[in-house]
Amino acid sequence: MCVSKKICPVPFDQQPLNEYFSLRTSWFFSWSTLTLNKYLIKIFNIFILLFIALIPLVLSIISSKISLYKLLFLNIFVITLIFLLIFIRLYLGWSYVAKRLISATVFYEESGWYDGQLWVKSSEVLIKDRLIVFYEVIPFLRRVKYSIFISLILLLIEKLIYSLIL
Repeated sequence: MCVSKKICPVPFDQQPLNEYFSLRTSWFFSWSTLTLNKYLIKIFNIFILLFIALIPLVLSIISSKISLYKLLFLNIFVITLIFLLIFIRLYLGWSYVAKRLISATVFYEESGWYDGQLWVKSSEVLIKDRLIVFYEVIPFLRRVKYSIFISLILLLIEKLIYSLIL
């Protein structure tokens, strides 16, 4: 799906459309492209995996005198923080690609940081890229934004509950 060299002088890996396709097929960024049910199942599976994996770590960091429910709340707090970082990374990746797709110009480097060039998209390429942004990328960004918002609310609730327990 690359644009030919006659139309676009941008190297293959730096073309916005190819960056979009590489994100969409990557293992990590493809999470946000799943259907809502599969997305929630994936998050739940990762939550369970992290919950089991982080119990020994949390136990080794805090004193052994802490009660079980405090340990569980602290573990869930750490997992929610990890999820927040994951969602922020997803958001940054998708928003970078969306910005490059929606822009009428594309900055690219041919061989290094010192020789940056600017390519002005043709109207046909620009329309195609903007359609992809509005109908493909923005729904992914919206889902990730909601996930960030929910993670932040959960962090606040967990912090309140944990401080009430102490």
